[in-house]
Amino acid sequence: MTHPERDSERITRAIEYLEEHFRGQPSLEEVAAAVGLSPYHFQRLFRRWAGVSPKRFLQFLTIEHAKTALAEGQSVLAAAYEAGLSGPGRLHDLFVAVEAVTPGEFKGGGAGLAIRYGFHPTPFGECLLAATERGVCRLAFATPAERPEVLAELRRRWRGADLLHDQRATRSVVERIFERHGAPPRPLTLTLQGTNFQLKVWEALLRIPAGTLVSYGDIARSIGHPDAHRAVGAAVGQNPVAYLIPCHRVIRSSGAFGDYRWGGARKKAMVAWEASRRARTEAPALRAG
Repeated sequence: MTHPERDSERITRAIEYLEEHFRGQPSLEEVAAAVGLSPYHFQRLFRRWAGVSPKRFLQFLTIEHAKTALAEGQSVLAAAYEAGLSGPGRLHDLFVAVEAVTPGEFKGGGAGLAIRYGFHPTPFGECLLAATERGVCRLAFATPAERPEVLAELRRRWRGADLLHDQRATRSVVERIFERHGAPPRPLTLTLQGTNFQLKVWEALLRIPAGTLVSYGDIARSIGHPDAHRAVGAAVGQNPVAYLIPCHRVIRSSGAFGDYRWGGARKKAMVAWEASRRARTEAPALRAG
C-alpha cells in the first residue's frame, strides 16, 4: 500500500540531500539512509515516482543541465510562438486554454461564481485544487498544517464567490492533471483573475515545453517588453495555478534555479521530473545508470 503524502516527503528529502551532496556523487545506499529506507525500497519508490534511477535523476539537478536547457530555451519558446502552439511535449499532452474573468467579475472578486475546492495528493505533495464551471482557478501546494492558510488565500482572491468543499468533483480534475500514462488529450481551461500584463506573462509560461527552461529575460522578450525583467518576475510569482502554468520552468539567466513560491526543493523536483520524462520519451531505449 502506498502513502502519497509520506512518499512525497521522502522524495523531497532525497532531492534536498542530492542537491546538498551532488558534488560527491552520493551512492544509492547513502541517499536511502538519509530518508530512512533500505536501498531496495528507496530505489523502487524513486523509480515509481520519477521513472528513472536516483543516479540518472541527479544528472538533471546539476547546474550544467540547467545552463544547457537554458541555452536552448529561447529558440524553443520562439518556435512555439511562431507556430501558434503551446509547444511540443505540452503537459501530459493536455491543451491548456486561458479564460480571463470579466471586468465585472474581476472587480467583484468573482461575485456570482461558485467555486468547488478540495485537497488531494500529487507527485509533489498535497495540493488545493479549486475550479469554477468554466475552469481551474487555483492550484496551490500545502501540507495538512497549511490547509487553513491556502484556503484563506483562496477566499481572499475570490472574496465574492461561493466556495464549496467538493472532493469528488475536484479529484477528477487533479487526476487528469497528474495522470502519468497516455490518456487521450482533453482540453483543460483555466479561469484567471489578473491584470493584462499578468495574463500575458502567464500565457507565455504556458508556451514553455515540458523539460525546457527559460529565463525571465526570455519571457520579457517574448511578450514584447524586453526590459521588464522585474515586472515579469513579479507576475510569475503571482501565478495562481501552480504546475499547470509552469512558472517552475523559469530560472535565472545564470542558470541558478532561483526562488519558488512552493519551495525550492519542489521546483527542482518538478524540473528534474519533467526532464527525466522528456529524456525517456525522446530516447526510450536509454538505460539509466
